[in-house]
Amino acid sequence: MSIDDNNKKSRLLVTREGVSYVLPFIVVTCCFALWGFANDITNPMVKAFSKIFRMSVTDGTLVQVAFYGGYFCMALPAALFIRRHSFKSGIVMGLTLYALGVLLFIPAKAVGSFWPFLIAYFILTCGLSFLETTANPYILLMGDRETATRRLNFAQSFNPIGSLAGMFVAMNFIQARLSPLDTAQRATLGDAEFEALKQNDLGVLIQPYALLSVVIIALLVVLLAVRVPALREASSGAHAPLWPAFKRLWANRSYRNGVAAQFFYVGAQITCWTFIIQYGTRVFMAEGMSEQAAEVLSQRYNIVAMIIFCCMRFVNIYLMKYIKPGRLMAFFAAVALLLLCGVIFAGGRVGMCCLVGVSACMSLMFPTIYGIALGDVNEDAELGSAGLIMAILGGSVLPALQAMIIDSDVQWLPAVNLSFVVPALCFVVVLLYGLRHSR
Repeated sequence: MSIDDNNKKSRLLVTREGVSYVLPFIVVTCCFALWGFANDITNPMVKAFSKIFRMSVTDGTLVQVAFYGGYFCMALPAALFIRRHSFKSGIVMGLTLYALGVLLFIPAKAVGSFWPFLIAYFILTCGLSFLETTANPYILLMGDRETATRRLNFAQSFNPIGSLAGMFVAMNFIQARLSPLDTAQRATLGDAEFEALKQNDLGVLIQPYALLSVVIIALLVVLLAVRVPALREASSGAHAPLWPAFKRLWANRSYRNGVAAQFFYVGAQITCWTFIIQYGTRVFMAEGMSEQAAEVLSQRYNIVAMIIFCCMRFVNIYLMKYIKPGRLMAFFAAVALLLLCGVIFAGGRVGMCCLVGVSACMSLMFPTIYGIALGDVNEDAELGSAGLIMAILGGSVLPALQAMIIDSDVQWLPAVNLSFVVPALCFVVVLLYGLRHSR
């Protein structure tokens, strides 16, 4: 392939049939950063809520159940909404639900119990489900089909930028400002002391979410003012009967396997990014740190992991000019498996560095699975997108499974180390999917 051919492909990345979609591409890409922020300010909250409400790690993962359950429940209704209306309407609805869920943190704090926060998370992620179901296929349509996977990888590269912001806020404005009392000390408090401490910590926790609502509403205003083209001609089945569309999708083996691969990939991503806090806390407390200091340092490692993830996304966009996406994904899935062996068996700071390294391997997986799976669904793009977003349920189911291993009584290996067998098995599925589509 010549340099001229590569330059031509780069120019066509957000151009379709001679029409440039740069402005709507920029506006929609901002949504990628916003849901990245929500995902990665949430992962450390499993540990934070467990401490604030004196719960087990397994109970704390109900945050992830509510968060990713919203994705699952709203993906299909979002797809049907988009088929009836437009991509822009879907994004507007997503931002509205997102803002509503964030604002519900304020009355949840006033109630002072765990369940209102779960409801707020669920509504928040119903909005994120709308955004992802809408934005991903819309980005795929903003240019030539041959560059669709690269284009989606480019848009998704702004997702970890939002994630980095979420991690930074979680570390500096939530974790570092919570009461320094560790889990054991909180267990000894009387009811009145515990209630006062809980209210103080919840006040710290909701402040970033209140500011987030302002940002969401501002983007919503911008979106309403910008012309966002429908691109309906690329999705001619918008008003076609649903049942034949479901049958076509089910008969498409590449799509069907892609949904399964996405389920396990998202599960692997969320387990690695959620339980790096538990893993690092154990490592650093063994070195003599306090629990709070160990948690904050673990989050710093998590931020380094996200920086690597973000940088590797751009590297992979370049590599995809020369290497087939499926082949590249299979290679990184194999490397992730090797690194997780280090996480499980090496432990200590070596294991922590291996866990950070897994993020480099994950950077291309979500958009690549998405692009391959939707590569030939044609007029069923909205429903196909819904299935892939529903697969995000893996981020709800698999962390709970890993948490149960962490809470178990394992003698021959630290339970938190052993728990990373869950993402290892997930990467086996991604590896097989990549190998199948590497030809």
